[in-house]
Amino acid sequence: MDVYNAQTLPVDDNVNHYAFSIDLHGEWFLTKGAMIAHYGNIDFSGVAAFASRAAWVAARFSSPLYTQDWVVASGQGKLVIGDRGYDINSFDLDEGNLTIKATNLLGFQPSLDLKQSIVPGFVTLIGTGKFLASSNGPVIFVEPPFRADPDALLGWADCPSPSVHYDYNWMAQSFTAGIQSMFGRESGEERQYDFTGSGTILMQSSEMLRVDGALMRIVESQTNLLDANSANQLGHKLIARQQQ
Repeated sequence: MDVYNAQTLPVDDNVNHYAFSIDLHGEWFLTKGAMIAHYGNIDFSGVAAFASRAAWVAARFSSPLYTQDWVVASGQGKLVIGDRGYDINSFDLDEGNLTIKATNLLGFQPSLDLKQSIVPGFVTLIGTGKFLASSNGPVIFVEPPFRADPDALLGWADCPSPSVHYDYNWMAQSFTAGIQSMFGRESGEERQYDFTGSGTILMQSSEMLRVDGALMRIVESQTNLLDANSANQLGHKLIARQQQ
C-alpha cells in the first residue's frame, strides 16, 4: 500500500488512474468539487470574486454561463483532484484549440483561455498549457470523418464544430425510439454528431453523463419566451418523461 505526503506525491502527474496531483505555484482554474485533498498554503476563490480583484481572470475565463461552477486555486503546495472515481487524464495544448464537454473539464492552467462554445454543454480552451479532464473509461482518439454518440463524446481538437445528424430510418423502424423521442429522450442510434475535415475527436468508453447545471439554466431562461399554451404543453411532456 502506497502512503503519500507532501514530498512524495507526484509532481503534475497521476497518483493513480483516478487522482491527479498538481504541484501548485501560483494559480489554477478548478471546477467546484474537484479538489479531494491538498498540502500547503492554498486558497480557493470563486471565479467571479477573484476576477473582481484580478483582471486577468476575467480575460482568461470568458464563459459567463459556467462562472459560478469554477474556482481559482492560488498559493503553493500539492493539490490532489478527482472526479467520482473516473479516469483522470492530463493533456498539453501547444498553441492549440480544443473543445471539451464542460462537465468533464476539471482544471486548467491560467496560460490557457476558456471560451464559451457554440455547441451547448461544451467549452473551448485556446493557447498553450496543461488541462485535466475526466472520462468514464479510457479515452479513445479518432479522426474524421466520424459520427459520435453525443453522450460518449468528450471533445474535439483542431477541427470544425460538428453538425447534428438524425437517423430517421432508425426512428421509423424502432417503436421504442419513437416513443422516447416524443418525451425528449434520444439514443446514439437516433442522433449523432457528424465530424468532417481534419482534426482529432476524443471519446470516452461509456455513455454515462454528469448533470450539467448550466444547461438547466439555459433551458429555464428560454421558457420565458413561451406563451401560456406552449408552457403548458412543455410541462405535460416533462411530467410524462419523468413517469416514463
